[in-house]
Amino acid sequence: MTTSKEATLHQRILSDIEGRIVSGAWPPGHRIPFEMDLAEQYDCSRMTVNKVLTQLARAGLIERRKRSGSFVTHPQAQSAVLEIHDIKSEVLSLNLPYSHRLIKLAERRGRSEDARRLQFVGSIPVIEITCIHYAGPRPFCLENRVINLDAVPEAATADFETLPPGPWLLNQVPWSTAEHQIRAISAEGDAAANLDIQKGTACLVVERRTWSAAGPITHVRLTYPGDRHSLVARFTPAS
Repeated sequence: MTTSKEATLHQRILSDIEGRIVSGAWPPGHRIPFEMDLAEQYDCSRMTVNKVLTQLARAGLIERRKRSGSFVTHPQAQSAVLEIHDIKSEVLSLNLPYSHRLIKLAERRGRSEDARRLQFVGSIPVIEITCIHYAGPRPFCLENRVINLDAVPEAATADFETLPPGPWLLNQVPWSTAEHQIRAISAEGDAAANLDIQKGTACLVVERRTWSAAGPITHVRLTYPGDRHSLVARFTPAS
């Protein structure tokens, strides 16, 4: 039987550890103090500490490794497979501060690669944008995007250093059709460098095209380190 004192102490230990993880004081990979050390620190039984760590592991905040101890996990965001999701919302859902940095902005006539990405024939003016989205101090997602300037001429003068292109486009132009493609890659070259991960690290790539009645709007390639993102879909049976 759990007493009110034990329940209060359980909540105190849980709140202390969870607060250190969420605030970043204990970053991903940080080893949690051993059970015996926490029990001594809080003047409680190891069983009370064990229950707290078990609860944190079930919540996905820590990983318990046999004979090694408990470690803070890398936060993992979830997004719906068929939705146009906002990266800032994904980051904020992890209780981490969001920011982004523009690293490339180029306006030009469309090339063959742009034609493939936007699925058009001929040559149209495009703007290519590359930016990094951050969760706290760590790169969370690398975005590379091509926008059709015939469909969205305002993109040529938009301030993408202040507002990322994704939410800017959603506010600027309505889309009628979207297509997602999801695949796994091994990070190489610029992607590995920009995401601050080792070459060969598994990554999740989400590619999306959107169209309006006027034609293709944009193609975006979002690259996430594989341990920081998951995709979720919910289905109901056909009636």
